[in-house]
Parts: sequence; C-alpha cells; structure tokens
Amino acid sequence: MYFYLISAVFLGWALGANDSANCFGTAVATRVLKYSQAVTLTAILVVSGAFMEGAAGMEKLGGYAAINGVVTGRQAFIVITAAALSVGSLTFFKIPISTSQAVIGAIIGSGIAGGRFVIRETLPFFGAWLATPLGAMAIGYILYSFMSKHVQKRINNIEIFDRIVKIGFIISGAFSAYALGANNVANITALFVGKLDFFDAEQAVILGGISIAFGVLTHSRPVMMTVGKGIVPLNPVSGFISVLSAGLVVYFYAQVGIPVSTSQAIVGAVFGIGLVKGIQTVNLKVIRNIVLAWIGTPSIAGLVSFLLLKAAG
Repeated sequence: MYFYLISAVFLGWALGANDSANCFGTAVATRVLKYSQAVTLTAILVVSGAFMEGAAGMEKLGGYAAINGVVTGRQAFIVITAAALSVGSLTFFKIPISTSQAVIGAIIGSGIAGGRFVIRETLPFFGAWLATPLGAMAIGYILYSFMSKHVQKRINNIEIFDRIVKIGFIISGAFSAYALGANNVANITALFVGKLDFFDAEQAVILGGISIAFGVLTHSRPVMMTVGKGIVPLNPVSGFISVLSAGLVVYFYAQVGIPVSTSQAIVGAVFGIGLVKGIQTVNLKVIRNIVLAWIGTPSIAGLVSFLLLKAAG
C-alpha cells in the first residue's frame, strides 16, 4: 500500500521545484532576497499552509477523482505518476506550469480509459483555470497603478523606500508560500484520502507539505529565474506586487477548495504589471511558451495516464 505513495512524494517534489518560484522568484531576481533565504522561507510557509488550511481541497479533489473512476490504489498511483512526469519534465525546461492542470488532466485520462469521465464535474476546475490568471492580472494592474501613482512618488527617502519594499517582499512572498501550501497540497495526496483511506487528512497534508518543501529546497532555482526575469523586467515594487496579487487569488481558491495554479496566477499578475508599463515591455515569446505549456500540461498528463491504465489492464 505504502509503495503507491512514492508517486505522491514525486509529484510533491516536482510541484515544489516548479511552483515555489512563484513565491520569491521576483525577490531573488531583483536581489532583494538571497536564494537561500527565499527557499527556506518558502519551505516553512508551504508546510504551515498545508497543515493549517490544506484539508478543504482534499475532499473536493478526492471526490472528483472518485467520480471519474479513480477508486483503487493502483489507479491513484498511475494518475499521480502521470501528473508528476508531466510536471517534472516541464520543470526540466524551466517552464512554470500548473500542477493542478496536470492532476486534473491525469484524472480525465483515467476516466476516459475506464469509461467513467464526467465532464459536468470538470467545469468548475476549467473555470478556475481561466479566472486565476485573469483575476491576478486585474489585481496586479490595479495595485501597481495605485502604487506607482500615489505611493512611490511620495517617498523621497531611498533607504526608507528600500526598507518598505523589502518588508513588502517578505510579507507577500510568505503569504504566497502559505497559500501555495494551503491550496496545492490537495494535488499531492487527495487521491489517497477518502474512499481509499490510506491515511487521514492530517497525515495527508503533512506528507504533501513536506514533499513540496523538499522540491523547494533542492531544485527551484531554474523556474525561479524564468518567473523573476523572463516575462517582464521587474523592479522591486512591481516584483512584490506581482507576488501579492498571485497570493490573493490562490488563497481565495484555497478557501473554495479548488486547487489552482500559482504559476498561472503569477504570470497573470506580471502580465498585468506589464500592461501598466507598456505592452512593449512584455516578453511575448516567453508568454507564448508558458501558454503552450499550460495547454500541453493536462493533455500530456491525460495521455500518459490513459496509456498507463490501458497497459495495466
């Protein structure tokens, strides 16, 4: 039974390696924080968020998987492995992607393979995928416009301004890391809770949180640089606003119980800031690659899940 949990640990590691960039990537890229400080804070807050508020998404995602026919340990193992392979491979190419999309895509592939796919139950997740980047883009646009027009110009002392920005980075990054743990831990272990009853929700969030933290500490730098530098040239102000905007959206969905993508949220927020600065500042090539990865992630995970389940009989 516990062998199946290897897939969850693998996915947790991949999620931490990819999605942790969204918490402090801009802080590291703008040299407000050292990489070692960023990953340490992220690891601590991810585990805290998972433990304190990670249970809400467990029930919803676990129920969705069961409706689509994921009712045995072997099926759950295959689904999570398929998701982990897609997340891990795209992390290798330094592309921020959605672990939530990978998991849902793998569940859909499993449902199709078993003839039990229920599209009606999938629509709320699709809606959240669309609303996440758009919501973060709107918040990022509004906050950065307000900050640049009404706050930044009124602070003449550079030392005070730098201190405010650093504090803003730490608070927004910590909040985003907490929201990441609270929202995304369900992706890691939800399929093994509930009907499968491998362990209870408290044990599940602890295992998921620690797995994510391990990915944060060991392999988060590559994607961190893509988020921090590759989309829009960021200064410290736009950096911490992008993280705060993304964290607000992700935390909202943590309360709803739908796992969403911190990657989609941060990219949406950075794009919103780019609109304030001028569309010419946005690296549209990087945006294109990220959008293609968002489309490809659930498709790849779903195909791998479908093929593995068919091969397993």
